[in-house]
Amino acid sequence: MFRFETEVDKERGLLLRSLLRDTNTAASPAIRALRGTPDERELPLQVWAFDPADGSLAGGLDAHVWATWLHVDLLWVADRHRGAGLGSRLLTEAENLAVEHHGCANSRLETWDFQAPGFYRQHGYEVVSVIPDYPPGVKEFTLTKRLG
Repeated sequence: MFRFETEVDKERGLLLRSLLRDTNTAASPAIRALRGTPDERELPLQVWAFDPADGSLAGGLDAHVWATWLHVDLLWVADRHRGAGLGSRLLTEAENLAVEHHGCANSRLETWDFQAPGFYRQHGYEVVSVIPDYPPGVKEFTLTKRLG
């Protein structure tokens, strides 16, 4: 069974960004830079999953809350754990924490066409915008969901 933690951990957040950057770079050389640091009014929210076999990071979700919105910045699951529901569990845990501890009413996120727009739709998210060629050759989707 996975071990989960919800404690905000800056080093793991940086690791998660690095791991997702590596995954995205491998999938699409067109991707260049990640977002900058969040506005200081934003509160971080992170959920971690650890592999029961060796304790390594199996997946993680890095987000922030602001103005009754959860903004999922990154969701990453290790290759060997994909397709087993871990991404769903990470997302659900973050949404529940956002509602229960931060009073969030909505969630938003961005994803690229080669990542997971179908995954988020299965979890109740709706596409509100599509940006073609952001970066060139890739579509970026913005999705939102009413929480609670």
